[in-house]
Amino acid sequence: MLVAAALCPCPPLLVPEVAAGAAPELDVLRAACLDAIGVLAAARPDRLVVLGPVDEAGGGPYPQGAIGSFRGFGVDLEVPLGAAETAPNRELPPSLSVGAWLLSRTDWDDAPVEALGVARSLPRDRCLAMGQEIAAAAPRVALLVLGDGSACRTVKAPGYFDERAEAFDAGVASALGDADIAALAALDEEPAAGLQASGRACWQVLAGAARGAGLSGRLLREEAPYGVGYFVAAWS
Repeated sequence: MLVAAALCPCPPLLVPEVAAGAAPELDVLRAACLDAIGVLAAARPDRLVVLGPVDEAGGGPYPQGAIGSFRGFGVDLEVPLGAAETAPNRELPPSLSVGAWLLSRTDWDDAPVEALGVARSLPRDRCLAMGQEIAAAAPRVALLVLGDGSACRTVKAPGYFDERAEAFDAGVASALGDADIAALAALDEEPAAGLQASGRACWQVLAGAARGAGLSGRLLREEAPYGVGYFVAAWS
């Protein structure tokens, strides 16, 4: 059963070494992410699953101890997913590497951890079913759910400007803050893809996992510093 969830964005710029001189711009966002993960620890889960958006090749499970690397972003930095004596061969994709980095900042050792790469294109029905399976896999499950909102908020955004972006992100922020699983489940796949909202599939996995759990939500942070919607929320 799902007992808690933390919702965080996953830009590699969250890692100060990657952001370099721009690192202070995201200090408040980083702090909010760590606060959200603190809610997971307080829930005393017996299993933590990290969900992150990936391309098709990166989908599937990653065990505790898997290594994330930021070398692709010009930084010689590796971070493991939780504590493990040996590192599996499969390297974490970027979104899950950010998740592993966030957990490392909290010295996570409250429960065994594993990760799951969720294809950005995964259909709604499969997302919801996946979430239900995750929630049923242990008596007390917590989720760290990674994903960004629209990447089309400004003309300098990665997806350029789209007039639909602000309203889309406002709806997501409201749903995450209210733990509104019906609103998350109803997110339309096509507009989300057009707006380059990487979090859509992961949020719908969360919606499936949260059915019947009776969780309440709190939006801790919302911003779009680079024309991309970033949200931090905690469900408990």
